[in-house]
Amino acid sequence: MVTKGHLAVYFGETGKKRYVIPISYLKHPSFQKLLSQAEEEFGFLHPMGGLTIPCREETFIDVTCTLNCS
Repeated sequence: MVTKGHLAVYFGETGKKRYVIPISYLKHPSFQKLLSQAEEEFGFLHPMGGLTIPCREETFIDVTCTLNCS
């Protein structure tokens, strides 16, 4: 279950892991870069149905740690 003000996203290059993040992350430039990567790879028609970002899990963790500290 995803709480109000958050959304579920899937990260990973092979096995997708699900994370729940605050919606406020979507407006941050470093997270928008990840969203651009997803658009380039999947476009807007993605078979998985959820927001999936094709990056290494370590990259995702680095970005979210930076966002948590700001």
